Amino acid sequence: MKRFICLFLLLTMFFCSAYRKPYKYTIDAGKDAYFHNNVGLNYLQDRIYYAAIQEFKIAINLSPNTQATAVFKANLGETYMYIGYPDMARVCFEDALKAYGLNFKYYLNLAKCYTELNIVQSKISEYQQSESIYDKIMLGLLYIQNGETRKGVIILDDVCMSEPDLLITPAIRQYISEVTKNM
Repeated sequence: MKRFICLFLLLTMFFCSAYRKPYKYTIDAGKDAYFHNNVGLNYLQDRIYYAAIQEFKIAINLSPNTQATAVFKANLGETYMYIGYPDMARVCFEDALKAYGLNFKYYLNLAKCYTELNIVQSKISEYQQSESIYDKIMLGLLYIQNGETRKGVIILDDVCMSEPDLLITPAIRQYISEVTKNM
């Protein structure tokens, strides 16, 4: 009888105990990259630039060679522009465009960066040599940044007419309408 009571108490303790399986943490680099990007954006909003830069770098390293990397690099470039380092921002914006060339904001950021670096004229001559539709977008923006608004709008309008189904075309059309309102 004592054995039965002991066995019953042991089984009762086992079943009534608060035992749970331990939490098993799984590493998901993509999810962690988004987390670090969001933390970097929060730091940027709070004007803690060094911490924001570090968080964006962590996000880039956790998720290299993906489309999301373009967002992380653009955020890093914008942070560098805020603190007055357009030379470092240039590399970030160019990498963002290489990773995903269908976001018009990346083109605008790169054009502003070229303006800050005073290399608009050399970039215009460089982009004039290319036949790529994406380089024509950049060329039109550079003309507008250089003060040749009419020439830039014509080039951007030609891009919209030749590629009406491109994902970036509506953003270009909206930009053209904003620029022409100010003419």
